[in-house]
Amino acid sequence: MDTQTDFDCQTCGACCSFSADWPRFSTESDAELDLIPLKYVAADEAGMRCEGNRCSALVGEIRSKTSCAIYAVRPHVCRTCSPGDFECLSAREFFGIGN
Repeated sequence: MDTQTDFDCQTCGACCSFSADWPRFSTESDAELDLIPLKYVAADEAGMRCEGNRCSALVGEIRSKTSCAIYAVRPHVCRTCSPGDFECLSAREFFGIGN
């Protein structure tokens, strides 16, 4: 399976709505964190602000059309999630999105 072509992140968004505990800051430098607009940062500054399980930077509707409002400066955990990897597949399963 060629995960780069089999999964279209911009018509999914499941990984950005799967868990409020997942979009955490862990290896970002202070300079990288300073680039993320405060309106998207959780009150405890440990990760992204979420509304329920949904990251506040997710734009659009899951399974339809989605994007990230801070894609260029998103946290490392978001950068390492790849189409078809364990996190992707777990989130897709949670939402009942087939592969």
